[in-house]
Amino acid sequence: MQFLIKGQKHRHRVVFKRRAMTGSDPSSSASRSVEESLHGDTQYRQPYLAGPSSVGGEEAVEFVLSSPRLATMSTKTARASMVPDLFTSLPYIRDLLNTQSSQIQEETIQECLPFLSGLEPGAIYNDYGVPHLERKRHIQFLHKSLKKLPAPYVAADASRPWMFYWALAGLSALGEDVSQYREPLISTVRPIQNATGGFGGGNGQMSHLAPTYAIVLALAIVGGKEALDIIDRRAMWKWLGALKQLDGGFQVSVGGEEDIRGAYCAAVIITLLDLPLELPRDSPAWSGEGAILLTGLAEWVRRCQTFEGGFSGLPDVEAHGAYAFCALACLCILGDPHVMIPKYIDVPRLMSWLSARQYAPEGGFSGRTNKLVDGCYSHWVGSCWPLLEACLDGPFRSFAGGPRPAATKSLGSLYSREGLIRYILCCCQDRTRRGGLRDKPSHSSDSYHTCYVLAGLSSAQHKWHFNTTETKTETSGNLASPYQWTCEPFVGEEQIYNEGDRVGTLHPVFVIPEGAAEETRAYFASKGGF
Repeated sequence: MQFLIKGQKHRHRVVFKRRAMTGSDPSSSASRSVEESLHGDTQYRQPYLAGPSSVGGEEAVEFVLSSPRLATMSTKTARASMVPDLFTSLPYIRDLLNTQSSQIQEETIQECLPFLSGLEPGAIYNDYGVPHLERKRHIQFLHKSLKKLPAPYVAADASRPWMFYWALAGLSALGEDVSQYREPLISTVRPIQNATGGFGGGNGQMSHLAPTYAIVLALAIVGGKEALDIIDRRAMWKWLGALKQLDGGFQVSVGGEEDIRGAYCAAVIITLLDLPLELPRDSPAWSGEGAILLTGLAEWVRRCQTFEGGFSGLPDVEAHGAYAFCALACLCILGDPHVMIPKYIDVPRLMSWLSARQYAPEGGFSGRTNKLVDGCYSHWVGSCWPLLEACLDGPFRSFAGGPRPAATKSLGSLYSREGLIRYILCCCQDRTRRGGLRDKPSHSSDSYHTCYVLAGLSSAQHKWHFNTTETKTETSGNLASPYQWTCEPFVGEEQIYNEGDRVGTLHPVFVIPEGAAEETRAYFASKGGF
């Protein structure tokens, strides 16, 4: 296979010859190192794909550079061996109907192909055509996001709790000690807790489940008695009772919308804080007939599955990847995944819809039907798969050689981990001094995408098991299922990234560092009642 790299003043050819790989799929291809350096100005714009062409009777793809001269690219930098055709070629099946959506999709493919093909200038690729994780730059970026922000960020004041969570979760995944942020976090979030329960997005703002969820998780990440003790559990319980609705769901704020975010966020808060399940008598859902905070919740989640198979924010609207994760994670809090998920979800339809979210050649996930890939769905869609895999594998039990299925052999991976890892490491990293991770190459990095891209990378690099032999001693009582997960590095496919690029584990349900949820739940369980 040949790739033409064309400039206005210079013209060079980079040749990737096909060769048969022993024991490999004949449909895959390998590429040899570039035989010559490319010379020219080091400052230029991003290359884009112009389309297929024929060169000497062989297949070729032209990459047109918008700069008058090509950037300098060393042989080592341009090395892109063993990149399968799936990630370097246009899709085999293409809809000939030309629409605005199809045009944008075509542009996205053109945008990503140079990065996936090992042609990003300045990137150092391994033998699989995958660049290294720029760990230090991403760590620096996240630390900076926790410092004083520019004035325009005042418009995002209500999102401050999320910024704390995104940065702390991302730093933890990258192996950073975040205990230095314990005191600043306490002093910042203490004033935005309302006496009526829950946290607002900022000072003087009404309580809302989204920032409350983010703050609870942020406090769990930094850990420690001082951080956890600032939460008024009794007020939180009464406030959640005010949000509980007769149909089983939760409003996100008093008088606000009722959606699947509320179901998941409420379930997380109830279990992490070990709150009583009884309803306060002034709850709108209280009936005197034994209803509790969780009554009808699973049934309400089930109503959000759409005809496509995905999940919408509330019944009878469009399916979205983030809502699928909220639905699955909520059910995995309410009970064991192999029991709850098939009981309340049409699993084959959901798997079909989730599978359709992963695109080639990009390798990443989209969030909705007929939408573009986006790095954040590395988590919102990618992290649905461990929960489904645990559902289909059934419970695991620990043996001398590690956890094994109680009955049948593990199904392995249900999605292309390689594709997702390639998209993340090739397309989602900002390798400039800025650092951080992003939606796609043409977008800027931010803490939101940095957090969820890293969460998706962690999920793809590890295998989670629902382990029935995990002790329930410290988490005995209500909602013990989410504390029975164990993890190991994923094996079974050829590892395309260096071991030094492996990130830390994040709990598949809570999306905080492994062990933090167990410690938080154990602390509040030890305190007993209010």
